[in-house]
Amino acid sequence: MRDRPHAPQPDPSPFDDAPLVVAPVSRRTVTLGVSLLATAVLAAVALVVPTPYAMRSPGPTEDTLQRNLIQIEGARTYESTGELRLTTVSVLGGPGYPMLSGQVIQGWLDPKRSVLPVEAIFPEATTQEQQKELSQAEMVSSQESATAAALTELGYDVPAVLDVAGTEPGSGADGKLSEGDVIVEFQGEPVGTYADLIDGLAETNPGDDVTLGVRRGERTTDVDITTSGNGERAVLGVFIDPRYDFPVDVSIEIENIGGPSAGTMFALGIIDKLTAEDEANGKVIAGTGTMSPEGTVGPIGGIEQKLYGAVRDGAEWFLAPADNCAQVVGNVPAGLNVVKVATLAEARDAVEQIGRDEGGDLPTCS
Repeated sequence: MRDRPHAPQPDPSPFDDAPLVVAPVSRRTVTLGVSLLATAVLAAVALVVPTPYAMRSPGPTEDTLQRNLIQIEGARTYESTGELRLTTVSVLGGPGYPMLSGQVIQGWLDPKRSVLPVEAIFPEATTQEQQKELSQAEMVSSQESATAAALTELGYDVPAVLDVAGTEPGSGADGKLSEGDVIVEFQGEPVGTYADLIDGLAETNPGDDVTLGVRRGERTTDVDITTSGNGERAVLGVFIDPRYDFPVDVSIEIENIGGPSAGTMFALGIIDKLTAEDEANGKVIAGTGTMSPEGTVGPIGGIEQKLYGAVRDGAEWFLAPADNCAQVVGNVPAGLNVVKVATLAEARDAVEQIGRDEGGDLPTCS
């Protein structure tokens, strides 16, 4: 029998028989390792620590001209080829739902988001449920005011009962009017619409005395009030909760969105549907702003995030309340044109000019 060949063996290492020596670990090395581990653990824990902050992010947008959002009965309506998109803000954090520190850091690093103390967004001592109820009440009031403003802008008379909800402390009305009163006259003239009262005040200088006819129960009495104001417009210092008798039946169906800031876009959507002119004419126009019954566009919060949400959803134009211009400057995303508006009439005119490709000279924030 032949011997089987042996596989070649490696040469013996001169260290095979050498004793294994383990170098001692210095105290400094141990301390450094423990410190690094402790730092990593603390950093990980810190990322999940609740914080007193809330974060605003771009929320969804909705086209007020889509088929079912604004429904109108009692008047002819018209189709539009454009979009009038209301904008929203998504909020993370708040009462009962604190943000974690890791989320706060992410928000600080993202220019599309803003991180603020909770009390800067939510009223103090309110629960999440209370805030939700308030937001929904503001949405309902916003829809009524937008309807009143839109119909008035189109020339309709909008009858209203002007209930007094309260007075501003220290104003001329403080102590003279109270909840439950109804304003029926201004300077001896009947007040049948909210516009009647506003028109009367427009002819009054701040500091002037005016006489209101007020119904209390079964009696009507005259109440003299000294107006106040900022030098441009006289105010009564009265909180009014109008009860409207709309000549056209307008209903707005929208889910999971609250607050008053969609008023301007609601009003523009109503006007567009009730007019034969195709105002937007294929353009995608976004915007925001509260809307008062007399047609004043009011400021809102989170406009920086709304600008980013508008661009994300295809808008090239954005209608911004004039009183928000300070927050707009320096925060306009590329590709978005911002138009400054202070009244519903200005906003309507802006939409019409944009639809005619004549928006280049519209006023902007600067």
